[in-house]
Amino acid sequence: MMKLQSLVLATAAALTMTTAFAVPAGTWSVAAGAHYVDPKSDNGTLDNGLSVDVDGDVRPTISGEYFIANNVGVELLAALPFHHDFDLNAADGTTVLTGKTQHLPPTLSVQYHFDYENMPMNIKPFIGVGVNYTTFFKERISTGGDLDLDDSVGVAGHVGLDIPFAPTEAFRIDARYMDIKTDATLDNVNLGEIDISPWVYGVAFVKQF
Repeated sequence: MMKLQSLVLATAAALTMTTAFAVPAGTWSVAAGAHYVDPKSDNGTLDNGLSVDVDGDVRPTISGEYFIANNVGVELLAALPFHHDFDLNAADGTTVLTGKTQHLPPTLSVQYHFDYENMPMNIKPFIGVGVNYTTFFKERISTGGDLDLDDSVGVAGHVGLDIPFAPTEAFRIDARYMDIKTDATLDNVNLGEIDISPWVYGVAFVKQF
């Protein structure tokens, strides 16, 4: 009876160890997927009194993460250019001007991957914080004028879940908040600040090496 109890306890301990697995320092991971940039609902009012309404867009993304310590990684996110249409609206909601722009939002984050025991399907939550650099290009406006949007640097937050389906492979669901604000200039006249500050939602396939 004692031997049976010892065997049961040893088996339970081994199972517990296998359900809680750390990502060791020195590991690399690559995540390939797609993200939707969803700008905040109020994108600001320019100096000329027109309010700004920026729409969303989805594009393929890729990120690489290097683990500098167990469960602690440094991640760089990159993407194909996001395309955004925007409206400049009068106080009564009438659209006065329209425009479009593209941007690239590379984001560098430090992340912690939690090592919880007995999570369903060995799900591994993670959180991160870092810095986002957004550069705008191919700005257009319906007047045909020279529109320029300044680059933006701001704080970025990251939360997500990795759902493993193989020892080194997982499906990722994540969300990011990016502090993106840009000063707009039209024909060398400052128009004011546009506050995009989106939530970014995505899915990806993750591979560890």
